[in-house]
Amino acid sequence: MTKDKIIAAAMALFAKNGYEGTALSDIAKEVGIRKPSIYNHFKSKEEIFLKIYEDILWLHVKKIEKLMDEIKDHPPKDQLYQILMLTCQYYLDYQEQSTFLNRATFFAPEGLKEEIQNQFMAAEEKMSEILRKILNEGMESKEIREGNIEDFIMSFYCLIDGIFIEFSYYGAEKMIPRIPNIWKNFWYGLKND
Repeated sequence: MTKDKIIAAAMALFAKNGYEGTALSDIAKEVGIRKPSIYNHFKSKEEIFLKIYEDILWLHVKKIEKLMDEIKDHPPKDQLYQILMLTCQYYLDYQEQSTFLNRATFFAPEGLKEEIQNQFMAAEEKMSEILRKILNEGMESKEIREGNIEDFIMSFYCLIDGIFIEFSYYGAEKMIPRIPNIWKNFWYGLKND
């Protein structure tokens, strides 16, 4: 389908060149259509960009929801670890999408910053709901120490963000073996003694 080809080409170009460095004519050329044909599917470059951003954000959330359905009876420690590992694997399996997402989040086009922030916050809140449930269950079962759940959630996000930065510095080959030790140290701060 032409619409899917437009999205795939635009994502690759946005990931590589950024929003400002990608023209609709570049996208059309990559797809093998003329620029006016894009308007049969999208109103603007902004619409394409936001559609890609939203799709990538929510694909990750949907993968986490599916995982949680599969591991809902596991202890909180295992659930958190599996979320971490799935997120890292997602980053590796979808590198182009991850590059796009990072670039869009950190270097949002001026006119789209508010919409990108709103979409990001909505997806993060959905993830936070999942984490809150796990952390509450962990505190109730005494597996996780008492504390401010929102602080624990922010710490988990910082753990993930830090690992992503390390992936960019060291690459997957060096980072993947380090993740279990990084997790172990994170868990020491969270577990109930």
